[in-house]
Amino acid sequence: MFTEPVQSRVTQREATRRKVLASAERLFREQGFGASTIRQIATDAEVSTGTVMSVGDKDALLVAIFDTWIAAVHHGRENAAGPGDVTPLSPAAAAQAVLDLVEPFLTYFALDLDLSREYAAVIVRGSHDSEVFRALALALLTELETLLARTPLSATEAGAGARTIYFSYLGILMTIGNGALDRQTALAGFREVIHFVVRPTGVNHQGVQP
Repeated sequence: MFTEPVQSRVTQREATRRKVLASAERLFREQGFGASTIRQIATDAEVSTGTVMSVGDKDALLVAIFDTWIAAVHHGRENAAGPGDVTPLSPAAAAQAVLDLVEPFLTYFALDLDLSREYAAVIVRGSHDSEVFRALALALLTELETLLARTPLSATEAGAGARTIYFSYLGILMTIGNGALDRQTALAGFREVIHFVVRPTGVNHQGVQP
């Protein structure tokens, strides 16, 4: 008897949250993070300032914007995935497949370097948690390890390789956010890391047996 009203309230809260985040992102990108205020976000979303604050302060809104987008990419891939592909991958094919996994995130961070810089600063301050380092981290690590399991790497090496690539990916995201690297340079550097991980065992970087 009480299920429907409760579900309705939950659905309404989520719709309001998404509306607030959409307004916040639009204002952050159009007029800058620093210049945008909670009151402006409330006006744009047609809600009260209290409603905006129930979603979060500006830093929390920014983290939620990035987390929501990254989560949507992961969920989209999960929904599109069919039966697990176990076709073996050469090191070169694996490197490209790994790059394809993370490229959307690198591109997203490069779209608005000022906003990405603000996001990186919030994360570094540690005042707000991000799902990028929790549930979303596990999702990406699982994707990476599953992919590397299709290479000549052993199961142990695939796990270690996935963690190596993941931490490199985080470092490159933060570096892009700080404006120290442009997208193309970041992608080139990340490709080197991937090749280092998936190179055939016993082969050095020049492709020569030691």
